[in-house]
Amino acid sequence: MAIHITGAPCCWGVDDVRNPFLPPWQKVLCEAGQAGYKAIELGPYGYLPLDIEVVSAELRRNGISIVAGTIFDDLLSKENYPKVLKQVDDICSLITKLPELPRESGQRYKTPYLTVMDWGHDERDYAAGHPDKAPRLSEAGWQQMMEHIKGIAKAAEKWGVRAVIHPHAGGYIEFADEIDKLMEDIPAAVAGLCLDTGHLRYSGMEPVAWLRKYADRLDYIHFKDIDEKVYEEVLSEHIRFFEGCGKGAMCPIGTGMLDYPAIYKLLTEEIHYEGYITVEQERDPRNSDTSLRDVKASVDYLHSLGFD
Repeated sequence: MAIHITGAPCCWGVDDVRNPFLPPWQKVLCEAGQAGYKAIELGPYGYLPLDIEVVSAELRRNGISIVAGTIFDDLLSKENYPKVLKQVDDICSLITKLPELPRESGQRYKTPYLTVMDWGHDERDYAAGHPDKAPRLSEAGWQQMMEHIKGIAKAAEKWGVRAVIHPHAGGYIEFADEIDKLMEDIPAAVAGLCLDTGHLRYSGMEPVAWLRKYADRLDYIHFKDIDEKVYEEVLSEHIRFFEGCGKGAMCPIGTGMLDYPAIYKLLTEEIHYEGYITVEQERDPRNSDTSLRDVKASVDYLHSLGFD
């Protein structure tokens, strides 16, 4: 049994490709290799080039692979849906041509995955972490988004890629009631689940309890840690999710409020999770000069617990 550590470009502040302060993608891949990652996610659409030869050469140079592609966009609006489907095809056409990561015996689906996250709604972004204040979708709006997610998953399946839905702070799938409803409305045969320990805790849920609750749907996991002092400050402000991250709400694994020894025990001794976990520490990209230090600290801590 093995659980392998991978990473994501958001550790370098890469969440919005329009941000003028993003570090070069070559630097991110280089430092990901230096930190000891087995692989990295592709990041938001448009960050890494879609040129297979260029990306392959840089991955080989740094000794890493791609664990997942990313859909991080408005999954609700009908107008945006065709654009999202184009992203699915563009991303899958790249990641399926890259060398595959090893598949563990207990790993339900092979990598690379397609991580699917809803994003881009101000009314939810400012309510991130506040289940009592966040507006919910109407039943018609919810069903429209579910149909879009099913279409995304079907489009990815044509490429042999497993879609995994990621509840994300600041999107329309964030809180306990929404995750439960998501699991009712999206069959396991259609898409898997990617729970994020940090987003769960940020949004008022206990990570161990929720990883246990949906162990039978859990294909992939994201790891974060939260600075409790900054988190409490951020929740007291009217602030967007990534603005809170820019203030330092996320911190290296093992230095924050999450109980990672308990998470490790759950994954290895109780639910017997195998495969890949991805470390994320969202930040302002203007602070990416400390990313390698923080990522290396997270990797070293996870190694000390027994993660590979």
